[in-house]
Amino acid sequence: MSVWRALLIVYRELDLRLPRGRWLKRHFRHVATVVEIADAIESFQAFPQLAASLTLGAAKLEPDIITIDSPLRSLSANGNACYWPSPEDTRRDLDDIAPMGSYESVFVFWPQNDSAKGTSIPCAGWGLGVAASEWSNGATYAVVANAPSWAWHREAPGEVWLHEWLHGICHHFAAKGFAMPARDADGAEVHGYVRSSVEGWTAYYRDLMSGNVLENGQKLGIPLAAWHDDPSQAV
Repeated sequence: MSVWRALLIVYRELDLRLPRGRWLKRHFRHVATVVEIADAIESFQAFPQLAASLTLGAAKLEPDIITIDSPLRSLSANGNACYWPSPEDTRRDLDDIAPMGSYESVFVFWPQNDSAKGTSIPCAGWGLGVAASEWSNGATYAVVANAPSWAWHREAPGEVWLHEWLHGICHHFAAKGFAMPARDADGAEVHGYVRSSVEGWTAYYRDLMSGNVLENGQKLGIPLAAWHDDPSQAV
């Protein structure tokens, strides 16, 4: 069975200056708490089992976790006054521990929020995910920020990692000729799905990951058989 090799890079600390106006920059130093890191890792460790359960075992991930002790010192603009840790910002660690061909998927945990000071880096969302490219050393690339414990536990264990991963995964399978539903991982509501207080949006992800999302009379998504293809092979 084909395996998606996945790496989580954990940044404990963020230390940088971001533009505050035309001439000014504001200094941010955020350090994730022990609990915030533990919550994120616990969720990430649940993610492979969630992906497997939603695909009857067809989607198989092999996860690694590496913690970086040095601060994350740059972020990239993403929209109007929004920032995120793009592959360029994690370049040194990405090239060192996840060079081209070593992983099919890379994830980044970063301390966007300082819970003690009540300060945050403006970002487009809790997480972001993009398709594999040379920019990300050939791996799908997704980032998720620190959050209070309740945020991790209001959804199915591992769901936020699955959601961001699916953005890159849907692009991967679309490039192989499989039609994806509108908005891929973000398409639950537009296709009539309702969020469960217990299982989050996993009913939609189950159909997306098995090619069963109904759109205009057609079933779209990733057929279960497609998960058995070697994920490291180019289109």
